[in-house]
Amino acid sequence: MRIAIGCDNIGFKLKEDIKEFIKTIGHEAVDCGCHSAEPVDYPDVAKIVADHILKGEVDRGILFCGTGIGMAMAANKVKGIRAAQCYDEYSAERAAKSNDAHVITLGTKTVGPENAQRIIKTWLDSHFSGGPSAQKIAKIMELEGNGCSAKVN
Repeated sequence: MRIAIGCDNIGFKLKEDIKEFIKTIGHEAVDCGCHSAEPVDYPDVAKIVADHILKGEVDRGILFCGTGIGMAMAANKVKGIRAAQCYDEYSAERAAKSNDAHVITLGTKTVGPENAQRIIKTWLDSHFSGGPSAQKIAKIMELEGNGCSAKVN
């Protein structure tokens, strides 16, 4: 798989480490920045990664910032993208299998390098299972056009 990776300045070191890890597990890392520890606004990088996904240039994306929250919020504002903040292997598995997440986000201040590797490997090895989740994903995507027809059981 081709994986777009991006970060803000806080996530720079972990992104660099993960870029190498992605190669060791047989995937290609496409570095979307930032390229130093100089301050950068994370929404700009989230947009670059999202655009690569939407254009079909990469299969998935990984974003890093201090907590993963800001990157998830920014990426989810890009129409057509589903981003999930992951903090352990279970959340990464569910991001793929239940939510068909194009992007995961990780916090460098909340997830250490070894844990980040386990999270990423789990996510990359997991795939959308469809089933009852497919209807929920369709409703999530309808929300982008404010057309969700909510139905509660």
